[in-house]
Amino acid sequence: MAAHIISGKEVAADIRKSIKEQVDVLRSHGVIPGLTVILVGEDPASESYVRGKEKACGEVGIASEIVRRNDSITQEQLLAELDRLNADPAVHGILVQLPLPAHIDEKAVINRIRPDKDVDGFHPINVGNMVVGDDCYLPCTPHGIIELIKRSGQAISGKQALVVGRSNIVGKPVSMLLLRENATVTIAHSRTEDLSALVREADIVVAAVGRPQMIKGSDIKPGAIVIDVGVNRLETGKLVGDVDFESAKDIAGYITPVPGGVGPMTITMLLKNTVDAAKKLNGII
Repeated sequence: MAAHIISGKEVAADIRKSIKEQVDVLRSHGVIPGLTVILVGEDPASESYVRGKEKACGEVGIASEIVRRNDSITQEQLLAELDRLNADPAVHGILVQLPLPAHIDEKAVINRIRPDKDVDGFHPINVGNMVVGDDCYLPCTPHGIIELIKRSGQAISGKQALVVGRSNIVGKPVSMLLLRENATVTIAHSRTEDLSALVREADIVVAAVGRPQMIKGSDIKPGAIVIDVGVNRLETGKLVGDVDFESAKDIAGYITPVPGGVGPMTITMLLKNTVDAAKKLNGII
């Protein structure tokens, strides 16, 4: 039997409807949630991502601002820009689009953002709170992954979960979030021996390693939940994930497509974090 397709587009649309309703209530009380994105340089992929965020903000009523700076900006100038935004009461969420030019220390930039405006969830204070289970802004892609699994109606608690990839952006945080949901979590990576054996034992597979179609259907446990975070472009121009979708969809119980799976959820959870920040900074929650 073919797997149930978990549509990130449909789940994201449902969540955004709720976000818009919350924004309408805030606006009726004179609070306009505001997100500012800093874009350094002219990287086409970053520009595309930023435009997507701006469009999504407009659809739900969040005020968005894009601060564009030349890639010649110094680290001191960028940090000063962040200080200005940290102090601006109209700005509830701050996001610096990565990657940054080589001469700028990304850690120093992330650390400069106020934790209560860090809607990307990358500040060490937010990361630490996530690990210990305290209130914080969760990183957007991992948070979106958990929402996709939950809204598929499938249980996480007690399941064997395998995360393929150990990045600070997806692999490590989604492992922590799965653990918080009482899954038993294994993390695999580029030096893992016999990855296929681990995949065959997993009830939940999160593929976030950046290798096109690396995980085959024959590797997957029948009925497993497969969340494909990978976005890879083949020489033909086709976008594919880290999972071979065509062979996996007849084995898995639930699976996300690429595109249209995890991708739409990332911006959606950014919108949620921004609205939550607006509430907290105005003493509403």
